[in-house]
Amino acid sequence: YLMTKMTSKVTWVSGLRFIGGSGSGHGAIMDGSQTSSSKEVLGPSPMEMVLMGLGGCSGIDVMHILERMRQTVTGCKVELEGERAEESPRVYKKIHLIYTISGNNLSQPRVEEAVRLSNEKYCSVSVMLNASVKLTREVKIVQDPVANLG
Repeated sequence: YLMTKMTSKVTWVSGLRFIGGSGSGHGAIMDGSQTSSSKEVLGPSPMEMVLMGLGGCSGIDVMHILERMRQTVTGCKVELEGERAEESPRVYKKIHLIYTISGNNLSQPRVEEAVRLSNEKYCSVSVMLNASVKLTREVKIVQDPVANLG
């Protein structure tokens, strides 16, 4: 059962800081202090949260797809590089995703297919951003030696 309605709430703490709460009961600090004279930044900016949301959504999909493809994954990292407009609103113009997948006897075509399916079909954040942002991706595969269990 998937929720079609999601809720969230953000509450001002101090300065340019907010605490965000999800309908599922989880929280995160967001801090816009990068844009002010504040010396201390206590959390990611909302635009950094967008990048993390994209990476998390896609990473979850890739892991799920690779599991169904019977690939033995030992690590998955998604690095994201976003380029924003110089003028307000400072929207993302381009986001480059770099997937580093580690595992035993990984199939390069299967890993690349999992990443493609995530970006084009399953990751809601990716599909939503695809409408207005140029998303590019690359895949790096690290073959882990199979542990000697003997």
